[in-house]
Amino acid sequence: MNDLVSIVIPVHNVRKYITQTIESVRTQSYTNWELILTEDCSTDGTRELLAQYLDELSDDRIRVIWLDENVGAAAARNLGVENSRGRFVAYLDADDIWEKDKLLCQLQFMRQTGAAFCFTNYEFADESGRGTGKVVHVPATLTYRRALRNTTIFTSTVMLDTQQIPRNEIRMPDIRSEDTALWWQLLRMGYTAYGFQETYVFYRRPARSLSSNKLSAVKRIWNLYRRSEKLGVLYSCYNFFFWAFRAVRRRV
Repeated sequence: MNDLVSIVIPVHNVRKYITQTIESVRTQSYTNWELILTEDCSTDGTRELLAQYLDELSDDRIRVIWLDENVGAAAARNLGVENSRGRFVAYLDADDIWEKDKLLCQLQFMRQTGAAFCFTNYEFADESGRGTGKVVHVPATLTYRRALRNTTIFTSTVMLDTQQIPRNEIRMPDIRSEDTALWWQLLRMGYTAYGFQETYVFYRRPARSLSSNKLSAVKRIWNLYRRSEKLGVLYSCYNFFFWAFRAVRRRV
């Protein structure tokens, strides 16, 4: 097992976190990877820090796409996938962290199961990246209808096999919660998402007021049901009830 894994990270205003995230890739026990960073016109000094940091590293496995205008997370990720060369595509957000055996163990799991679409458990982390002990456990599999009620697929845990899912099908739409929209799109097409029930990913959640984020999440999920998936009002309400229940349970 020595297939190239393409890791895609959209980068925008993450100066405090980006080097720690990159280091969590560089210390992976599985070493046949390429890292594609799409620098989306940061304004907080991320761009300058990244250029200096990567120049000092001189790691030819890392490539940067320097954008001239801000395109947003969906387009940034899509550009990364379009420029990738690996059989497997793995997503990582610019402030999250991987344990060192994440790639190795997830690849082994996908080989064993034949999964085209795989996601894993994850643990919440504080602003410094330390785990809080709160782990989100994923189901063994998710189909489209189950996923509408359970948005537990976290972007930084996802790996896709492009020999089974063509790259032209791996495009995030330009809408809010673009990642969830892509997962649902793939599941609607008939792919099954396999849950690797191990924890190798830390989801960093800096301390801040969550009230506005909660309201924004409610609006995003409702718009996905109604506009992206074109579900009826009653069916949207049904799925929304289960989504809300699980969303609260994940965070308490």
